[in-house]
Amino acid sequence: MQMPQPNASVIALKDQLAARLRSVMPADAVITDVAETRAYECDGLSAYRCPPLLAVLPASTQEVSDVLRICHDMGVPVVPRGSGTSLAGGAMPTADSVILGVARLNAVLETDYADRIIRVQTGRTNLSVTGAVEAEGFFYAPDPSSQLACAISGNIAMNSGGAHCLKYGVTTNNLLGVTMVMMDGTVVEIGGGHLDAPGLDLLGVICGSEGQLGIVTEATLRILRKPEGARPVLIGFDSNAVAGACVSDIIKAGVLPVAIEFMDRPCIVACEAFAKAGYPDCEALLIIEVEGSDVEIDHQLALIGEIAARHNPVEVREARDADQAARIWLGRKSAFGAMGQINDYMCLDGTIPVTELPHVLDRIREMSAEYGLDVANVFHAGDGNMHPLILYNANLPGDLERCEAFGAAILKLCVDVGGCLTGEHGVGIEKRDLMHVQFNAADLDAQMAVKDVFDPGWLLNPAKVFPLDASESHRAA
Repeated sequence: MQMPQPNASVIALKDQLAARLRSVMPADAVITDVAETRAYECDGLSAYRCPPLLAVLPASTQEVSDVLRICHDMGVPVVPRGSGTSLAGGAMPTADSVILGVARLNAVLETDYADRIIRVQTGRTNLSVTGAVEAEGFFYAPDPSSQLACAISGNIAMNSGGAHCLKYGVTTNNLLGVTMVMMDGTVVEIGGGHLDAPGLDLLGVICGSEGQLGIVTEATLRILRKPEGARPVLIGFDSNAVAGACVSDIIKAGVLPVAIEFMDRPCIVACEAFAKAGYPDCEALLIIEVEGSDVEIDHQLALIGEIAARHNPVEVREARDADQAARIWLGRKSAFGAMGQINDYMCLDGTIPVTELPHVLDRIREMSAEYGLDVANVFHAGDGNMHPLILYNANLPGDLERCEAFGAAILKLCVDVGGCLTGEHGVGIEKRDLMHVQFNAADLDAQMAVKDVFDPGWLLNPAKVFPLDASESHRAA
């Protein structure tokens, strides 16, 4: 992945910059030692690494404002970082940039059960938001696979979803307001604790903006009452395409499960060896979960069973108790770790119309043979958010490049069938140069014009999202 050459004049400012930052922050919150900055040299897209100029760990909105004001005055680029779980290189630094990590911004600021909202600092992890309210019978719906570690700031930046987004939506559907710090240090409040807050409706611009417009330090989130009950069913099939067709038929029938997850044979085998969840020996399986009262659950699962029966499943396994339900989900929740034990892999993220699942899965299988690289599929099938895992050998010269080419071909296929480049991982650097595939020059100009308004100097997370040839004149202005 090509990145612009670092600015030597900015690098020369390191000592002066560090001194100014330490004047507004505790000394241990400014990290300058080269060995220690290596902790921030990459995110979840670990194939590419570059230590930052330095890293800062503010603990309040005011400290974030102070840091950005100083960096703005000195012309130093800033790369926001949540927990570093981004799989698109969204938090990868350059040698002339400051990493601004929000891990110390982890407090719960307000909880209002009557209005069903919680306000948190955005370094708080996704799962701990639910942890803060579950004793009162509430939960926070978006649940990325990395929810144990990923931060709310990154969820907002990438508009993250998760297994249950089919029913509850992704981050943008559960975000009501933010406190955001602009690159010049200005603090702005957008949205609030209720629908249709006064002022411009900018939440849709901020959510999914990948740290291009500002750094979100506080978020007001929607919390929901826990459902009365939930039950998953596991359905095995003898081909990927048949499993995809079953998903399409379930959606067309108007049934709304809380989740429909897909795994193919390579992923099933790896997950079974890793988690020993008791999965069947089949080519593909679906994990479908519904929720409600016992009567509602029985009704929905009966309809799903009727639809699945038309596709000749090799096995149908409905959870009868909490232990069986946990085992059905165990392998799926372990998928990325399980695959990482057997191979280097690159995890993609493209979204397609659900009706195109059979065709796209068949085409991925064909391309796997064409590129000579195995691929495992595990994804949120209910909303067509695919996560192909391309397996390669990082120590074999040329394999990474072949993996990148294969990944680009899959993402182009997603766009060709009416989908888009990303569902929840973001563009970052991974898909940056593919933006030309989905958007024409006028589209990209309109998007970059928005960044010009929020960040005229293009100091926030530069060289991400927009193709370098398209953004060059903006970055140089």
